[in-house]
Amino acid sequence: MIASRQDFLEYREADRVALRREYSSQMMFDEVWKFQRLLRRVEYHLNCHKHTGLFGKLRYKFWSIRFHRQSIRCGFDIPPNVFGPGLSIAHRGTIVVHPDARVGSNCRIHVDVVIGTRPGPDDLVPTLGENVYIGPGAKLFGDITIGDNTAIGANSVVNSSFPEGHCTIAGAPARKVSDTPSTEFIIATRSAKKTLG
Repeated sequence: MIASRQDFLEYREADRVALRREYSSQMMFDEVWKFQRLLRRVEYHLNCHKHTGLFGKLRYKFWSIRFHRQSIRCGFDIPPNVFGPGLSIAHRGTIVVHPDARVGSNCRIHVDVVIGTRPGPDDLVPTLGENVYIGPGAKLFGDITIGDNTAIGANSVVNSSFPEGHCTIAGAPARKVSDTPSTEFIIATRSAKKTLG
């Protein structure tokens, strides 16, 4: 979770590296990069400045409005303070994430992914470790834990835990299909340090 300006700068740089974006004039037209920059900006103001008087509240509101508009433009429903540094969103398209879910650093996520609750009275949500790859169309539901270095195949339905990590899971319902970790699908931007809040 971003707790200082230094954290904000580190998260933003880790996201840029994970997205494989080079500094250029074309970055200002990159909608996904713009979304991720605004996500980190909102997290910074929410965690560090929201309660620092009128000016802090106004800055937070300003960035929140811009973030909301960019979310609609990209089709993302990704709330602040869910993803660790090194987030890599493959491209625009529908992605829905529950605000109580927690995802570690270096997550690569594709379109049509849902990370949400299981039907019922309790909002029990997934917790994902470091270096997790989530393929297109994957659905993750309920009080589950996904271990570090796990690759989740396209169109998988994950409703049970795989805490051991270092494997590939796929299917509906998901099951372990190989011992191949996610390392060939993502760019790790920092060491496996726990970033879950």
